[in-house]
Amino acid sequence: MTSLEHSQSEGKILILATETCAYPGADSVGQAHSSYPTNIFILRVRAPALFPEQFYLDCFKKGISGIIIMSCGEECPYDGAYKAMATRLDRVYKMMKEQELDIRRLRLTAICTVCNRSFLNEVNQMNTVVQELGPPQLAQN
Repeated sequence: MTSLEHSQSEGKILILATETCAYPGADSVGQAHSSYPTNIFILRVRAPALFPEQFYLDCFKKGISGIIIMSCGEECPYDGAYKAMATRLDRVYKMMKEQELDIRRLRLTAICTVCNRSFLNEVNQMNTVVQELGPPQLAQN
């Protein structure tokens, strides 16, 4: 089995990593020569609060099994962005429930620039959830 086939059988996990905190944290995992599953795809973003609610549902429709939003938390350089993101996720969770999607597929967490263990812990926890739930099945409207 190729690594692409293996990652597809595991379920793809998208990480939205903020460029100021979480992305350098992910980079530090590589610098420490730590490894994580091959089904992880990291997208460097300025601020995850910029993504509209529908973005997350579209990701699930397109085959993403889990999404981790890794941000700076309350220390975000963009005033009010973390609280706006948390509020937006409340609305996304409601939409997910309407689509009969388990809300454990989407997670918001704070990761600092050197949080290797926290990064790996979040990835492994989401991988376990994705394995348990299987591919996302959205309700037909």
